[in-house]
Amino acid sequence: MKRFIIEQSDNEFYTSHSGLALIGLCINRFSDLPKQVAGKMTKGQDKISHTDVVRSMLGLLCLGKSDFEAISSMRDDTYFKQSLGISNVPSVERLRQRLDENAEALLPIIKDCSVVMLKNGKVPITGLDTGHIPLDADVFPMDNSNTRKEGVSRTYQGTDGYAPIAAYLGLEGWCMEVELRPGSQHSQEGFIPYLDRVIDRARTLTGKKLLVRLDSAHDALETRMALRDREKVSFIIKWNPRREDTSALCARAFAEGKVTEPRPGKEVALLTIRKRQEHEGRTVVFTKVVRVTRRNVDKRGQLLLAPDVTVEGWWTDLDLPEQKIIKLYENHGLSEQFHSEFKSDLDLERLPSGKFATNALIMALGSFAYNILRLIGQLGLLGEYSPVRHPAKRRRLKTVIQELMYLAARLISSARRLRLRFSRHCPGFEAFIRVYSRLSAAA
Repeated sequence: MKRFIIEQSDNEFYTSHSGLALIGLCINRFSDLPKQVAGKMTKGQDKISHTDVVRSMLGLLCLGKSDFEAISSMRDDTYFKQSLGISNVPSVERLRQRLDENAEALLPIIKDCSVVMLKNGKVPITGLDTGHIPLDADVFPMDNSNTRKEGVSRTYQGTDGYAPIAAYLGLEGWCMEVELRPGSQHSQEGFIPYLDRVIDRARTLTGKKLLVRLDSAHDALETRMALRDREKVSFIIKWNPRREDTSALCARAFAEGKVTEPRPGKEVALLTIRKRQEHEGRTVVFTKVVRVTRRNVDKRGQLLLAPDVTVEGWWTDLDLPEQKIIKLYENHGLSEQFHSEFKSDLDLERLPSGKFATNALIMALGSFAYNILRLIGQLGLLGEYSPVRHPAKRRRLKTVIQELMYLAARLISSARRLRLRFSRHCPGFEAFIRVYSRLSAAA
């Protein structure tokens, strides 16, 4: 094997993250972010504008970097500035300070601009076979143990950290909003205002009927009433038995419900129950689908000394067979993958600041970056020219970062124009040029 001669050019400029050109188009031409920040954030600026600070942080997040120190390697990076439209890249200290000072003011702007970007980008929103568009909301813990960050407390998983709540629209998983919460905050606390906001945001993207799917942490009468009073909104909420005696329910399910035997020693009973409940002087009837599973023999064929009984239930306003309701809810588990993309692909498991407000802003920027990368992945990594060969309905953010963000290219400046030149063997070139052409033409 021949040895290489390692050299560094003095007059040529190369970039390992050419995908930032796609990020710049999404931020500056689709999200209305520069106009919103410049119009609403007029104080506290100097040579470095608030818009440049926000663009810089978004650029880092889209490369999978969440720490403030990562900006130091970008300060002399001409391509980083040109691709994102940045006049002056802030220092590590300036980036941290500016986000700390303006976290509360920037937070609503970032949340709104993220959804505006999806609307202007005319993102595809895939629904269910029932005609509904799924809207999944769920809390997920983030481990920030062994830190003294503001708001870090014991989560339901037994670790110290935060417990943000996120809502995703469609089978693609477009993020409507991520709200950072202290780890010890109960899932239902402050949930109704959050639910109203994400439904309103979803309404700006689709006029179809929504199917809100929630886990048992949100099994509360006030949640069902809030969803019941919404037009063109249906729901499936996992039932939380709490301290209820389920023995009578088991007996009723096998006596009145539909009983099947998927295998010897295992019986499954399905039952639909109508329950009348009172709320603020109103009497409302809700539907609950119950599934009781009784096993006398385990899956290995071992006889059990006592039957193993599992009771599950789902509140819904859909007039569908029990098995269909359960099947529709099972897809709610897909949101767990979206949570993991926040924590691992965007490197947001351990947040960078000690201040709660700043970390809340970072999570909102992370939601923005999530939607940008999801859009780029849907446009460039699903067709025949995608460098990823196996078929899929959506790509993980990590795949988008690896295949399109970190493409090596040469930046050439001539005749007052910038050229981005890729290798003849670049596997992602066709996908890149197609996404860039699509975003440029639509802008």
